[in-house]
Formats: sequence, structure tokens, C-alpha cells
Amino acid sequence: MYHWTRHAADNPVRRDADRTRTRLHAAFASACLLAAVCGVLVGRSVWDDGSRAVGATAGHRHTVTATTTAGTAYVAAPRSAGPPLPVAPATWHYPGNRAHAQTVSVPAGTRTGDAVQVWVDDRGDAAPAPPATGDVAVRAIGYGTGVLSGIVLAAGALVAVRLRIVDARSARAWETEWAAIEPVWSGRPRPGHGAGDD
Repeated sequence: MYHWTRHAADNPVRRDADRTRTRLHAAFASACLLAAVCGVLVGRSVWDDGSRAVGATAGHRHTVTATTTAGTAYVAAPRSAGPPLPVAPATWHYPGNRAHAQTVSVPAGTRTGDAVQVWVDDRGDAAPAPPATGDVAVRAIGYGTGVLSGIVLAAGALVAVRLRIVDARSARAWETEWAAIEPVWSGRPRPGHGAGDD
């Protein structure tokens, strides 16, 4: 009695190409799982490193109130595609009564004598603002997604190439087998055999 629950690998109808396709699909599924794990690990690592850097930087950044000594001017943005940045010369005291005078970023339309908030380092010199937590999160997500996508795309390309090879070999095997079986199945004489041939 035939058992319908027998393992698929024991199925005599399944061809080697079918088994290969099954293995390739399983390998791709495993690669996707590996990609997800690697993406999470990389993203978490970038997040942890970025968070530590933010904490270290934030401990050495301070905001002071500065007074502008001239009106707003505009300078080219660090990225050529960005809009010009408004700047103005300003003075402030930090730490204590130590005076500083530098050109700093200001809101557009700032006038002479306006009070503006300026980020400074421990010495009182103008410095970039500490990175925002949101920026760290975006960077971590970007790296994690990049790793995940890279692994999935590479695995998908390899599996696709391998499947094309398997399909081509399977088609050739079918043609060879059909050439031998079709005359017997249809009753048509094979090429090179006469009507009286056995």
C-alpha cells in the first residue's frame, strides 16, 4: 500500500533538478534569515557607537548667549547643493569672563545687536552642535538596511544564476528523454528505423 506521507525526497517522480531547486530555495530562505540577523547586529552596533559618541560630545558642548556685531551675511553651504547659510560676527564670554569674537551661524534676518544662541566647546570656541539622537538612529537604520539588502541581493543573484543553469540542464535532459520515449509512446518509428524493423 502506498503511503502518502512518505518523505518528498523518496518520491520517485521527483527529478534531481527538482531536488536542486528545493535546496536552492531553502538556501535563499536561510540567506534572508542570516541577512536579517546581520542587519540587526550591524544596526545595533552603529547605534551603540553613535550613542556613546553623542554622550561624549554632549558633555563638552555648551550653549551661550552671544551678541551680533554686524548684520547677516551668507556663505556657501558645505554641500554645494544646499542653500547659502546665514552667518554673522558675534561676541560672547565663556568660560567665565573670557571674551570670544567669531563668525557664527545665525537665523536668517538677524540684525546687529541681536542675541543669538551659540554652541561652544570647553574653551569657549564656537563648535558644532552635538549630534541628535535621531541622526544616530537614522544612521544605524541605514547601515543595518544596507547590510540586509546587500546580503539578500547577493544571495538572490547567486540563486537566480544557479536556477537558470539547473533549468537549462533540466530542459536538455527532458529533450533527450523525450526523444527516446516519444516514438514508443506514439507508435511512430524512430528516425533511421524502417517499418519492418523490430
